[in-house]
Amino acid sequence: MTEFSVIGKDVPKVDAPVKATGEAKYAGDLVMPRMLFGKLLHSPLPHARILNIDYSRALRLPGVKAVVTGQDAQGRRFGLRPDTRDKFALETEKVRCIGDEIAAVAATDEDIAEEALSLIKVDYEELPALFDPLESMKDGAPQIHDHVKNNVSAETHMRFGDFEQGFQEADLIRENSFETQFIMHGFLEPHAAIGLWDSTGKATLWASKQSPYMAYRPVSAGLAIPLSKLRVVQPFVGGGFGGKNEAFALDFACLLLSQKAGRPVKITCNMEEVFVSGRRRHAMALTTKIGMKKDGTITAVQFHMIADGGAYTSTGPLAISIPGFLMTIPLRVPNVRYDAYRIFTNKPAAGALVGHCIPQSRFAIDSLIEDMALELGMDPLDVRLKNAVKPGETTASGFKVTTFGFAESLRAAAGGIGWREKWGKGRQKDGKRLGIGMGVNPGVVGNKMGGHDGSAAIVKLNEDGTATLVGGFTDSGQGAETVMAMMVAEDLGLTMEEVNVTKVDSEYTPMDPGTFGSRTTFCSGRAVRAATADARRQLFDFAAEKLEANPADLDLRDRKVFVKGSPDRSMPLQDVVRGLQYGRGNPIIARGTASPGVGLMNFKTGEGNMSAAYSGGAQIAEVEIDTETGQARVFNVAVAHDCGRALHPGMVDGQMQGPAVSGLAQALFEDAIVGKDQCEVITTNFADYKMPTTLDIFDEIHTFHIETNDAKGPFGAKDAGESAQIPSLPAVANAVRDALGIRLTSLPITPEKILKALDEQRRPSGT
Repeated sequence: MTEFSVIGKDVPKVDAPVKATGEAKYAGDLVMPRMLFGKLLHSPLPHARILNIDYSRALRLPGVKAVVTGQDAQGRRFGLRPDTRDKFALETEKVRCIGDEIAAVAATDEDIAEEALSLIKVDYEELPALFDPLESMKDGAPQIHDHVKNNVSAETHMRFGDFEQGFQEADLIRENSFETQFIMHGFLEPHAAIGLWDSTGKATLWASKQSPYMAYRPVSAGLAIPLSKLRVVQPFVGGGFGGKNEAFALDFACLLLSQKAGRPVKITCNMEEVFVSGRRRHAMALTTKIGMKKDGTITAVQFHMIADGGAYTSTGPLAISIPGFLMTIPLRVPNVRYDAYRIFTNKPAAGALVGHCIPQSRFAIDSLIEDMALELGMDPLDVRLKNAVKPGETTASGFKVTTFGFAESLRAAAGGIGWREKWGKGRQKDGKRLGIGMGVNPGVVGNKMGGHDGSAAIVKLNEDGTATLVGGFTDSGQGAETVMAMMVAEDLGLTMEEVNVTKVDSEYTPMDPGTFGSRTTFCSGRAVRAATADARRQLFDFAAEKLEANPADLDLRDRKVFVKGSPDRSMPLQDVVRGLQYGRGNPIIARGTASPGVGLMNFKTGEGNMSAAYSGGAQIAEVEIDTETGQARVFNVAVAHDCGRALHPGMVDGQMQGPAVSGLAQALFEDAIVGKDQCEVITTNFADYKMPTTLDIFDEIHTFHIETNDAKGPFGAKDAGESAQIPSLPAVANAVRDALGIRLTSLPITPEKILKALDEQRRPSGT
């Protein structure tokens, strides 16, 4: 293996000092001269027509400088794509969920702005509300959006192979239904933005976005201003997890308020607003049917999904399609029938959250696989190994798998936690029942989703021989800036301290789709390496003249350009840079681009090669259950994942440990509870919303990097982080199944559900 100077080392994160000292400025920290404070008025009703908005009293309140309503946005809708634009910047005609934004005020301080909201009078005509997706789908149900029949936000139907023939070939066919809940992203930094609409007509937005360019175009469309008149600047981001990709009402409101007031306006949501009106993971009703042969070979999978999408589309079409795309990986499934429906209800909208609906589907599939393995008298590990997709295969849907360390992940996780010695043993300790369970995950990197998929980067060499990296990627806490700086340092022979990484500013940074879908290291990283290759070419062309050598014979390391095999024939990097800049007036500004590397798949049928590379992994959880209280605690976890190559092993560990904790949270704790009568959000803060604390998580967690060194990835890297959350739900649910001998099909698995299941288990048959 090649010896690297920086790659593969646990170097300090580039943003660690400023975050540790509090110097890092998040959107809510920013202050500008003459800045006003904005607040949003939210709907108290789940479904109502807006008859009139009177804000005259609010406008007369001393300190209030501007009030805006949907009329100021001229009734323009926005969304991620032209076909999903169903949200107004501020609602003008009717509200569709509690929390819908209706108006916004700007005042000299937050207290005045808050008081002004109470002075705005809104007249409503209350409409019938829908809280159950099944009721919402029925003929004759009230329409939440007038243009949508039966409130079907999106639907998709995929067929791979011959699923009817697949079930005919099966020796065992089983079917079960499962339910998952709404959960929140749990980021600690709430949504915040500052808008400045200056006298030249230029609108600048400073906002907490993990994908600034994903919000850039919707804001432009929603405000009907050309992109050349819009600037989006990204400060530090305090976590995103999929929840800070889109444009939101506050982005439009702060700019509209600024336009009216002639001053910058900052809106910082409180956590209650995030819980009430922010995005969330889709709640789902899932039915899966699987066929198996006696030896454990999977012959067919039939899958049916109904997703509660809430009041707006958000990422809806993609959300319900992704699980279908990934039905044939990491387990080989030759025949698939997949039907999914996303339904509008009068609840807050659901959108992207880590894994983007794959965790819910794997919960159902892996739970049923575990039950079927038990019925066949087989070890679930052996069933999964038997069906594991291998490198070089093409799946039934058309995925062309190159490197793929899934089977190795299974073996590593199982060996690291002692699976063979523990599964199915009916273990007990200190009066508690112990169980162990497994889940698996697919992973895609560099997937081409249509629209803007390509990445770009610029590397500028400074006159002292240091480098500045300008890219459109975003670090939302996962360490992207550090990894990109490592690539630049490695390729240009620099130390980490000699590489500066800028943040996104649409005025000068190249476009990049942003941080989602496990794409940043793989796609943006390849663009960075293309830029460093361009920089090396420029440096070597000049140095070759001075060293009387062929550019192809030169190398760069430890701040020196030298002839390979003759390190004494060298030039300091700084001299090369200055020779170009001073002597020839030639700045070294290198650029690089990268595309996903695959063609566009058929999104309607799900057929085609979705990604330039695929990864797979496994997670195994051990649980102890107190049968007196129903309390379940996961005390030991093993996570293994094919990361391609661990560029920063410590951060890869963190990206496997964090998702394992958040997956545990959805399995046992978290539930964004919505009231059944008026559909109001009950859990509106972290005190009520049960996120696990350090006392609730594992005593031990074992991580295993399966390195397959993918030829297409930068330095062989693929992905880490997002995929590791996918197997948590089935791993925990299967561990509970192993401990109790009871299959629980509804998440979260609470003490109440466990006690009820145990009570039913103890009852004599027929009572």
